[in-house]
Amino acid sequence: MIVVQTILLHVALTNRAVTNAAIDLSTPFAGVKPGGQRAPRRPHDFWQWRPVRPYWQFLGYYSVTLLALQIILGKYQFYVSLLGSLALTVEAILPLPQIYSNHKNRSCKGFRLSVLVNWLVGDVLKMSFFFLSESPVPWAFKACGMFQFACDMYLGIQYARFGEGPQDLTGLAAGP
Repeated sequence: MIVVQTILLHVALTNRAVTNAAIDLSTPFAGVKPGGQRAPRRPHDFWQWRPVRPYWQFLGYYSVTLLALQIILGKYQFYVSLLGSLALTVEAILPLPQIYSNHKNRSCKGFRLSVLVNWLVGDVLKMSFFFLSESPVPWAFKACGMFQFACDMYLGIQYARFGEGPQDLTGLAAGP
């Protein structure tokens, strides 16, 4: 899976949209709000770098750091539990940026229905395993799974409510 994700990152970086002169080259993926205002920038433009090298440098440093932590702390149950809890939490909150974006824009434009359906099917299968398994499943898994399922259901509500949103986005900048 790591190899496939690395290949996908390479493909994404290789096939990025060309930056035009109207957008600052230092923030290639940062959008411009309606009316020409710049969107808020991430600290150090994290994961929005124009050159390819910072992506691979970050992944290298990140991998070496995790390897060192595993070698040093991997024998301690506290570290293993902390790492597992962080992983569960990150997976559970993955839908939150999409929910926020849809709410802010009053639109689900660019969010594919097929992604939502696959998330919901995956949630149903995951929850079925968690609650129907004969072997005990820790409540942390069940709680995070229920939270993620609730978020994905809310995304479904947003999709039904907003759809693709207003066709003319220039009216959003002016407000009511």
